[in-house]
Amino acid sequence: MTLDLRDKRIVVTGGAGFLGQHVVRKLLERGCSPERIVVPRSREIDLTDRAATERLFEQAKPEVVFHLAAQVGGIGANRKSPGRFFYANMAMGLHVVDAARRFGVEKLVVTGTICAYPKHCPIPFREDDLWAGYPEETNAPYGVAKKAILVMAQAYRQEYGLRSIVLFPVNLYGPEDNFDLESSHVIPALIRKLIEARDRGAGQVVLWGDGSPTREFLYVDDCAEGLVLGAERYDEPDPVNLGAGFEISIRDLATKLAELTGFRGELVWDTTQPNGQPRRMLDVTRARERFGFVARTSLDDGLRRTLDWYETHRARSEGRA
Repeated sequence: MTLDLRDKRIVVTGGAGFLGQHVVRKLLERGCSPERIVVPRSREIDLTDRAATERLFEQAKPEVVFHLAAQVGGIGANRKSPGRFFYANMAMGLHVVDAARRFGVEKLVVTGTICAYPKHCPIPFREDDLWAGYPEETNAPYGVAKKAILVMAQAYRQEYGLRSIVLFPVNLYGPEDNFDLESSHVIPALIRKLIEARDRGAGQVVLWGDGSPTREFLYVDDCAEGLVLGAERYDEPDPVNLGAGFEISIRDLATKLAELTGFRGELVWDTTQPNGQPRRMLDVTRARERFGFVARTSLDDGLRRTLDWYETHRARSEGRA
């Protein structure tokens, strides 16, 4: 049975963030009223605080909740703040899932993370392999915290009848991504480094690792569509991957981005820095079969759109456009 979101009171935690902005747009495209969509800001509502989370639910009275809020980052950020990442993501998940149960939320959509999968998971990653080993060490605290929320959601469904689903997006990218080199993920970090090196006329760019790991990337707008489709059409305890179903090595990705950005220098690999998980690619069969999700944006198209957005907004911020 399809859930009609148009007349629902909806809370989108993390709705002002990268993925959240796109989810809110998808909801508006569906015909949801902007007056009935609540986007709590972290400076006003601290979801790591139980009382603050309760106030949000008391005031918003949501019928549907998308829990997208998270503290995330690339390898460097995960190495720097493993304790903070574990605590923040665990606490937010605990408070939101429990409040959804106590305040009678009709449907709860929670985002997991690809970092929850075992370090040496067979390719492609199947949802049934989530428990086949320990995650890659540099992002394990974040991944384990998010995986624990999956268990909580399943337990609350079993004991309390909470209609919750947990969807696992692969690495995201796209317009409005985080381009801060201290906390960004691989695609925005590469784009910024390459464009800045191009503009300086630099002869080389130094990148972490040896370039051999593979990653799968999902365009953010496609991910937002998958989350909304899941809310509308899916209502089972099994976790579901959201991905595009391909992999590319970091070396090949960097080469592709160097061509797209116009950087003509040398790519130098710093092998003293970690590679992260060796390979990542999802089996996306379950999403297609259970609620009809298929990623529509090719990597080349998505990278061009992301580059165009960054170049435009960077120029505006520097007063050049």
